[in-house]
Amino acid sequence: MASSSITSSRNSSSSSCWTAKQNKQFEEALAYYDKDTPDRWYNIARAVEGKSAEEVRRHYEILVKDIMQIEADQIPLPNYRSTHRAYANEQRLLKNLKLQ
Repeated sequence: MASSSITSSRNSSSSSCWTAKQNKQFEEALAYYDKDTPDRWYNIARAVEGKSAEEVRRHYEILVKDIMQIEADQIPLPNYRSTHRAYANEQRLLKNLKLQ
């Protein structure tokens, strides 16, 4: 997910690099082991290949900080460049869905 690039840009050590697969494992484990689960970070780390309890806890803290910044409008929205072709395709899809 997006947090992997944010995490790797903030920390340069190899242990801070998260693959898409590890991020997916992290997300699923985070949903399964809620904040009241004993040994939460240890259990999440067991579900994420190659990560320690400290690494998953730190990854979570960075994620929370990122979300707080996004919700506080401290992160600018990306400037996606749309092409005429993409716009035309979107219009066609909307027309087919009868949303226009």
